[in-house]
Amino acid sequence: RGAMSTTNRLNVVPTVTVLAVIKNRLSGAQKGYKLLKKKADALTMRYRQILKRILEAKVTMGKTMRDSSWSLTQAKYVTGEGIVHTIENTVGEANVRVRSHVDNVAGVKLPRFEHHLAGTTSVNADLTGLGRGGMQLQNAKKHYLGAVALLVELASLQTAFITLDVAIKTTNRRVNALENVVTPRLENTVQYIKGELDELEREEFFRLKKVQAKKKKDITAAENDAKAVQAKRKKKKEELETIEGENNNEGPASRDDGAVDGIVANGGVAIGNGGSNLIDGEHD
Repeated sequence: RGAMSTTNRLNVVPTVTVLAVIKNRLSGAQKGYKLLKKKADALTMRYRQILKRILEAKVTMGKTMRDSSWSLTQAKYVTGEGIVHTIENTVGEANVRVRSHVDNVAGVKLPRFEHHLAGTTSVNADLTGLGRGGMQLQNAKKHYLGAVALLVELASLQTAFITLDVAIKTTNRRVNALENVVTPRLENTVQYIKGELDELEREEFFRLKKVQAKKKKDITAAENDAKAVQAKRKKKKEELETIEGENNNEGPASRDDGAVDGIVANGGVAIGNGGSNLIDGEHD
């Protein structure tokens, strides 16, 4: 008991009710551990998929930006440096927009961005480069639109990657806490309560045995006392019967002696059997 300190178990009163509560908490902790483990696995799988897509997107981004820069250089070479100001004057409101969505992965909300074109391009923008370099300008526009779409996708992947990284770390901390701290502490608490209850049961059993032995001893002593009292009464009764028997046997002799003494006292005259007899006296 001294080895199992309160740091390795909960400080509770060892009762049956508390044991049931701790068992329920242990069952909940085990179920929570399994669910969090599955969640961590799902997040890790999605994390690896996003990481793979990020690597592919970055490789593609390098090629796309290279082609875009090359197409812009070709357009500038054909149309001249003044085309930049012409394009800036023809552009009004941007028609490339970004929408935001939310994906739910095992309870974790991941932001997702996608681009779309809002409206149409202006007529001036379509006529830009009509004199020369129109094909190069359209090619540069196409490459840069692809680069924007790829940038939006990469931003979405990067944001989801960071969010997943934080969620995975949090989930893994919870999983480790349940596996290495909460569950062992609850299990030690259950074992402690069971041991205490078993000890109390043994003490109660020992006490009941002592009480039962004391009762048997008292009953045996009472029976022995009753037997002794009964034996004394029986012996006393037998003595009284013996004395009464002796008195009954000595009764007739005592009466004869009394009659003789009466005759002598009456001057030797005895009366009996309807006549008179003279004993040791004078007679007519």
